[in-house]
This record gives sequence, C-alpha cells and structure tokens, in this order.
Amino acid sequence: MANRKTYAELRAEAQARYPSGQTPGGVTVDDIVQLKLQNTFDTHLDVARAMAKVMREDMAAYDADPSLSTQSLGCWSGFHAQQMIKSVKRLRGTTKRAYVYLSGWMVAGLRNRWGHLPDQSMHEKTAVADLIQEIYTSLRQADEVAINDLFKDLKAARAAGDAAAEKAAIEAIDNFETHVVPIIADIDAGFGNEHATYLLAKELIKAGACCLQIENQVSDAKQCGHQDGKVTVPREDFIEKLRACRLAFEELGVDEGVIVARTDSLGAGLTQKVPVSQQPGDLAAEYIKWLKTEPITDANPMKDGELALFQNGQFVRPARLPNGLFPFQDGSGRDRVVEDCIASLTQGGADLLWIETDTPNVDEIAGMVNDIRKVVPNAKLTYNNSPSFNWTLNLRKQVRDQWIAEGKISETDYPAGNELMKADFDQTDLGREADARLRRFQTDISTRAGVFHNLITLPTFHLTAKSVDELSRGYFGEDKMLAYVATVQREEIRRGISAVKHQHEVGSDLGDTFKEMVAGERALKAGGHANTMNQFAAE
Repeated sequence: MANRKTYAELRAEAQARYPSGQTPGGVTVDDIVQLKLQNTFDTHLDVARAMAKVMREDMAAYDADPSLSTQSLGCWSGFHAQQMIKSVKRLRGTTKRAYVYLSGWMVAGLRNRWGHLPDQSMHEKTAVADLIQEIYTSLRQADEVAINDLFKDLKAARAAGDAAAEKAAIEAIDNFETHVVPIIADIDAGFGNEHATYLLAKELIKAGACCLQIENQVSDAKQCGHQDGKVTVPREDFIEKLRACRLAFEELGVDEGVIVARTDSLGAGLTQKVPVSQQPGDLAAEYIKWLKTEPITDANPMKDGELALFQNGQFVRPARLPNGLFPFQDGSGRDRVVEDCIASLTQGGADLLWIETDTPNVDEIAGMVNDIRKVVPNAKLTYNNSPSFNWTLNLRKQVRDQWIAEGKISETDYPAGNELMKADFDQTDLGREADARLRRFQTDISTRAGVFHNLITLPTFHLTAKSVDELSRGYFGEDKMLAYVATVQREEIRRGISAVKHQHEVGSDLGDTFKEMVAGERALKAGGHANTMNQFAAE
C-alpha cells in the first residue's frame, strides 16, 4: 500500500470527475472512494513488489539491531493466515515484522488432489501457487471487511452530525494498516531442472510471493529436512537454480525479491553425482573433497565398472552405494554447510540462509554462522523452529547436561533419557529452566546466531489436529454442547476474536454495503434486526 492516497485526495479526484456528487448512473462519489480504498492492492504481483520492499526494510533494520527479528507461522489455508495476522494486529496493534510461511510439507500433506502425501515433491506444483493466491485473497478480504467497518463509522458520524467522530473516522481510514504481509514460499528443490525452477518461480511470484525458499537437494529424490535419505546436488547445480529464481523476480519487476538458500548438508550424507573440477579450489573441487574414498593399491585394485578420482597426488576410489549414490565422509556435514552457505551468498546471490538442523541448539547454529560471517559479515538466517524437534525433551536434556558440567547437579538428580518428558518434571527447577529457555529461544538465536526470521513450519497442522481432538472428545463424550461453548465460543468472545461473528467475518456486512450502494433503500440486507450475529460483540 505504498503511496496510497488519502480519503480526502480520492474524494477530491472523484468529485472533480463528477461535480454533482454521483455518476450518470447514480453511483455516489463516497461509494467510489470507499471501494477504491478497500481494494488495497490492484494485483498480487503488486503485492509481491510491495512486500519485497517490506522485507528489505526489515532486513536492514535487523542488520542495525539484531533484536528486531521477524516471525511467521506456517499456514495451510488462507483462513489460517488471515486469523493469524488478525491476531497479531489485535495483540500488537500492528503487523510489522509478522510474515506468513508457506510450507511445502503442508501443501503435500493437506493441499493437493492426491491425498495426504509425504514431503517428497510428489504433489502437483500448481498447488503451491494456488495456496499463495488463496492466502493473499483472504488477507485482502480482511482489509475489505475492516475498511467497510470504518466507513460505517464514518457514515454514522455524519448522520449524527458529529464532526469530531467524523474526523476520527477519516483518520482511522487514512491510517489503516493492511493485513497483507510478506509470504516466504517454499519452492522445495525446484520441482525439476533450472528451467522448471524458473517457470514455477514465476507462477509463485505472480501469485504474490516476494520471497522464495529453495533447498539444495536433488529434485527427484527430495526428502523432508527431518527425514533420512537426503541427497544434495553439487554447488554449481544449486547456484543455477538460485539464478533461475533471481531471473524470475527480475523479469516480473520484483527487483527486491528475496531468495532463501537452504542447505540440508548437515543431515544429508549422499550426493547423486560427482561434479567436474576445472581448476584446484573451484566449487567442484571443494565439493568432491568431502567424498568418502579409499586408496587404490595392489591389494585393493580397481575392478571393471568402478570409478577413480585423482586427489592429493594419488588415485582413490570413491565409495558408491548399490543405487549409484556417493556417500560423504562421516562427520563432514558441518563443514559442508558452511561452504554451501558461503557459495550461495557470494556466487548464487542468495539473500538469506536456511540451515536445517537435527536439534534446536543455539550454540550449534551460532558456531556455524560465525564461520560463515568470517567471509560474509552480514550473513542472515531463516530458522525452522520445527515441530519435528521434541522441544521439551531437547531443552531439558540441554539444561541437565549443562548443570552436570557446571557441578550444579549430579547425574542421579534427573534421569538421562526420555523419562525427562514426564509431567512430573514440569514444576522442577530443571523443568522451569527449560521452559524459560524455550521462551527466550527465538530472542537468543536472533541476537546470538544471526537469525533474522524465526518460523514454525507446521503449527497450524498440529493445532488443527489438537483443537479438533479437544472439541471432539468433549462433544462426543459427556459434555456435549458445553464442550463447544467452553472451549470455543466463550474464548472467542472474551478474547475479542472477530470470527465469533462468522457471517461478518466472511463478508456479509460487506455485501450489505454493496447492495446499498447499488440499490439504496431497495437493498435486501442480511445484517438486519433478525440476524442472530447481533448477539455477539464485534472485534
């Protein structure tokens, strides 16, 4: 909504066109102004351009002050995204530094036509663009409903002859902050070669995405970052896909589009091919050096069909699995991650990094980021606060290990294994300390480890499962109607959640306003005296 005109400016323009105050067909100037202001963005490509600027401003603010990090939750429908952003706005009074994350996992698991699928790039790729389009349609509708309410206040003030209320209503209209926020969109490994990546990137951008997240796995062997069997591609291959994304942004005029380069090398122990090195120290050479090899000797000679590499002045045999994949040296993941990230930033033109880890450990991430920043001082990360981590168990184990090392407790004070998950430990010193660390985890990782953006990939998947289970247990159990009222409706009312007036939330009042615009007193409206939604207080 950059350079958005004010109510007074739009009204003056409309009045100049129609001095009588209405069009020849009877449409009033005030109605024209309202609809222009409700239409906060003309197209979703305009959304992408505007939100890219928002992200760039946020990144600059973070560089100046690492406490100014950003957050998002993964949403698998437009309604989830809309309700999340409305909640943020209700809590903070602004949507600044709040984004939406679009998870490929959730598209695969919930939003494709083939049923529930694992996160292995098996879903139809058009579903990703469709979900971006849906999310922005929902966020823009939230704008329409909210601005319509502000215009109702304006009309009521004028009808009452209250000049102060009229002025306040116009100020609220002019200062309205859109519900539209940046989306970080997961393009997986590009769904094919670099040209396929470019074509899909364009569709995501046209749907509104200002930020694309792409990972360095093989497209046809892609796995969720928290599963085994991940296979990475040579760095040259990945850089070509980063360039494909950049070209898509540039072609569509989203010059400030943001690219997140994700590396899965920490948990990926395999590669599909051995790249060709042209000179010592190039990208291929730096990738090949980590392959698991064994010397070729008289006692261990080459056999038909085997491959050999010349490394450090001698021929060696790279290990190869029966499926033809090449394993990396054990324990090389961390070093490969650092090299991946530096290459993505310096040669691939990426803007942000994503390092997929197997546990939530601030020190581990900070150590890798510090090594990356020796080459790229302003390197910044997007970090997945993943539901695949057992957060309670991980943080309790970390506290236990630290306290034992510091001599604060003995090994027998708390169990070492999964027993730490028990509710018995919730109110212990260790349990409270682990929860305190959870509360400040995102702050710590942002200020200490260069994490510009904290996200949770699958929260609305788990929240929906838990909430439906909670309601079902009561409703189909003993509580019946009390289960719905106590767990849902009372909380909606008391928190001021606007969705409690579900007719209003989906645009019923908006429809009434439009009917009045075109039909006047003849309008058949839904929001009259008999509407049962009048029993609820609006947000």
